[in-house]
Amino acid sequence: FYYLTGFNEPESILVLAPKRKEGEYILFNRPRDPEHEVWDGARAGQIGACEDYFADQSFSITEFAKLLPELLMGRDAIHCVLGKQAAFDRLLIDTLNNLRMRVRSGVALPRSIIDVGSTIHEMRVFKSSAEKAVIQKAVDISALAHARAMAACQPGMYEYELAAELLYEFTKHGGEPGYGTIVGAGENGCVLHYVSNHSQIRSGDLVLIDAGAEYENYSADVTRTFPANGRYSTEQKLIYELVLASQKAAIKSIKPGNVWTKAQDVIVKILVEGLVDLGILKGKVDDLIDKKAYFPFYPHRSGHWLGLDVHDAGAYRINDKWRKLEPDMVLTVEPGLYLSANIPGLAKRWHNIGVRIEDDVVVTTKGCDVITKAIPKEIADIEALMAK
Repeated sequence: FYYLTGFNEPESILVLAPKRKEGEYILFNRPRDPEHEVWDGARAGQIGACEDYFADQSFSITEFAKLLPELLMGRDAIHCVLGKQAAFDRLLIDTLNNLRMRVRSGVALPRSIIDVGSTIHEMRVFKSSAEKAVIQKAVDISALAHARAMAACQPGMYEYELAAELLYEFTKHGGEPGYGTIVGAGENGCVLHYVSNHSQIRSGDLVLIDAGAEYENYSADVTRTFPANGRYSTEQKLIYELVLASQKAAIKSIKPGNVWTKAQDVIVKILVEGLVDLGILKGKVDDLIDKKAYFPFYPHRSGHWLGLDVHDAGAYRINDKWRKLEPDMVLTVEPGLYLSANIPGLAKRWHNIGVRIEDDVVVTTKGCDVITKAIPKEIADIEALMAK
């Protein structure tokens, strides 16, 4: 609804009626109500719906049921979302049943009901220049927040204190969290969706922050991993550089014509080769990949679509095949290694090193643009920022 209208008020319905003389874009929304607006703020009303949101016509939401039969008559098909709003579903079916009684008088009924969700979701895979600009704003706010958190981090702080630093920067610039902020120190960095953020940060911990600002309903999604005391240990550097190498190679693979899974294949190969070199995995690389021996260390995929949802709408497979990348797609690239102390046989020197590095990219005609590149991820740059 918001994707098609830009309208953010509740109790609203959009109707698109091609070739309707009185107007093709009809918005049903709440009327102005001075008594309620004292409590809840101003409403667009019917005039605002037309003047500010470019509706051809606007009616009170209370008139929808009365006008629905007229809107359905003579239409070939109804494109809508079913199964989300029970009251809407009942109204639509009851209205169609009532219209069937008038077929003998020449009323033409829609012959099909089509799920509009898949249509809209495919549109949302490809971002317009306006959408990309809003996502970039969300990214820019996120960059300030991540830099602030890195600079503020000190051993002895609690994870929620760093979460507060992020929230401050989001709010200061007109954003809000796009999803539940993850601040995981030490062993918590090995928990993929850790959101309790309640533990104390110790010297020697790595701190994994997965946080993105949302701006005008579009979200960024960024992960950075840095040392609590400002300096990576030898083991932390080795794992970090391995994840970073896999991410850089994966980003190079993001280009039109490559399938969605190409980045994942690149990441897995580099990570497995590195884990073998470090002695964490033993065996031939191809055999380890076939057996998914890496899964305890890297159990997720390379990324996801990004936009109005942090895991945005859109199919990853077309006709039962992984889809090929095309210009104007926006996605994340986020390899990781999670060396939990709970993994059997893992040498103690590697315990609780959790690293994820996540950037947001826009597919271009020749490759991709890393729109989160302003957020430090090289070891030297992170250590220099934290030393200030």
